[in-house]
Amino acid sequence: MQSESDFIDYVKIRVEAGDGGAGIVHWRREKFVPRGGPDGGDGGDGGSVWMEGDPHKWTLLDVKYRRILRAASGEDGGARCQKGASGEDLIIRVPLGTTAWDADTGEFLGEVTKAGERVLLARGGKGGRGNHAFRSPTLRAPDFAEPGQPGEKRNVRLELKLLADVCLVGPPNAGKSTLLSVLTRARPKIAPYPFTTLVPQLGVVQDERRRSFVIADLPGLIEGASEGKGLGYRFLRHVERGAILLFTLPLDHPDPKALFFSLRKELQTYHPALVEKPYLIAFTKCDLIPPEKRHAYLIQEEKVPQLFVSGATHEGLDELLITLRNVLEAHKGLTKTRLSL
Repeated sequence: MQSESDFIDYVKIRVEAGDGGAGIVHWRREKFVPRGGPDGGDGGDGGSVWMEGDPHKWTLLDVKYRRILRAASGEDGGARCQKGASGEDLIIRVPLGTTAWDADTGEFLGEVTKAGERVLLARGGKGGRGNHAFRSPTLRAPDFAEPGQPGEKRNVRLELKLLADVCLVGPPNAGKSTLLSVLTRARPKIAPYPFTTLVPQLGVVQDERRRSFVIADLPGLIEGASEGKGLGYRFLRHVERGAILLFTLPLDHPDPKALFFSLRKELQTYHPALVEKPYLIAFTKCDLIPPEKRHAYLIQEEKVPQLFVSGATHEGLDELLITLRNVLEAHKGLTKTRLSL
């Protein structure tokens, strides 16, 4: 399991592409070849800095302490029109869902959402031309060459937004971590104190037909999280990438209904688009309430699926998985339809 310090979802780094190599001034000097002419080669191009999506990474920890990431510069040109070697590109491998921004101008540089997808962070400088490139019928002995162009240098801000199909949204101690551990093979840290989940946890659910989807358990939200209170604000950005939301309302809470509307308010305050996502409601810890009394907890105003589940006894988990799968497939089908229009 990753510790709190291992999960890094926001870093600032400086990237420096390599400079282009210089073209050179050189003259062909061979026996029996008088006035051989210019043969100075071009300089090699500088290496660029790229960000590449890596599905095996889930944190930006690898780049957090590498404050300057620099690609190699190109080599100078050589005699006999030899071009200098180009500098090797620098590839920064990051988790899927990472976005890059120019930290000084706010310019959006791009994002990676697929394995192997790349975003250019800094372009390498072009190599200078040697004096051979400037020869012409009217200029047979150019005695000058170009220097290499400098590579781009910029401060970059990287932000990670986890890519999950289902995001668990609930207060601390709502049973989200227990629910995730029994639905998937994830092993989140579970203990009886507030903010048990200190870092996001991901788990993969696989049904009997071997279809899978990803569930993310985020640190619990409290009232005022959208204003920076508690741990929830730090991770609200990850909810943006969730396809559907699963509100987890513990039945040992004094007023689960009021809690639901409070959670919705926090999401809307952070970003209005979050409350437009498809969602379900799961009343957790249902083993604390007799079955004949549970209907009193249903939120009549909400026309979405509302289920009673228990991570301790596994009650209602099969129905929850089936419902999640159906809602998720309906959502993805609707998304594809909209994209095709």
